[in-house]
Amino acid sequence: MSEGQARGRVIFSHGLDSGPRANKIVALRPIADAGGWATEAVDDRDVNDDPVARIDRLVARIEADDRPTVLVGSSMGGFVSVMAAERVEVAGLFVMAPALYLEHRHPGAVTRERYSPKAGAIHVVHGWRDDVIPWSHGLKFAEQQKASIRLLDAGHRLESVIPELKRELEAFLGRVVSRGG
Repeated sequence: MSEGQARGRVIFSHGLDSGPRANKIVALRPIADAGGWATEAVDDRDVNDDPVARIDRLVARIEADDRPTVLVGSSMGGFVSVMAAERVEVAGLFVMAPALYLEHRHPGAVTRERYSPKAGAIHVVHGWRDDVIPWSHGLKFAEQQKASIRLLDAGHRLESVIPELKRELEAFLGRVVSRGG
């Protein structure tokens, strides 16, 4: 399926100390490609420490194309994906160890206890041994959104569970397709 015929697109957003060629993006992108999705990875290294600029950039990318969009974000990229989905409706939101309920770490951001993404489907993956963002934050978000969640025996980067992440993304994209996204 060519990009013009793709069933939609998957946009990957990397974490704070990462980039568009991060290990998880490199591992997960072929899963979306094989499922018939066009894929792209945002390069936010120039505005890495500015979550507002990252969110604005992602919203602009979503709005530039009317195909169904699935956002996949890790850590800060998960936060950015959730915040963008509050502004623009997306077909799906797949977040790994999302940096939620931590706005006090980001200058100018308002601390929040609730998020309201407009997404047809939401899935959260978090590591039990995450020493950067407590897994309870992922669980809180999933509970508030009535989203699916998978807690894995892994640390923050989730690199020890890449095979499981691939299976999780493949299953999630299948659910998005079955919902008509």
